[in-house]
Amino acid sequence: MSYRPKITNVTKASSNDKEGLYEFIIKTADGTQCRAFYSRFPEWKMTNISRLLKTPCPVCRKDFICKCMEAFTADFEGQMIGDEWIDKAIAE
Repeated sequence: MSYRPKITNVTKASSNDKEGLYEFIIKTADGTQCRAFYSRFPEWKMTNISRLLKTPCPVCRKDFICKCMEAFTADFEGQMIGDEWIDKAIAE
């Protein structure tokens, strides 16, 4: 079975509007929380993503730092832009 992340909520953690840098906390349907960093210029692009250490990794089941979420960058980025999560988080 392969992992398919499904975003349920996004909140803006911090931002540097002048430089166009943003940090979002992403919550998924399986309870995993990730921290995603975005650059706004010239268009929205994810620069980094990492899992917050609140629950074990749904992919490798490790309870410590891993880089598994980086493999799903395209899935996260597609949902963030396609479902307009970025716009919703910034509007809050």
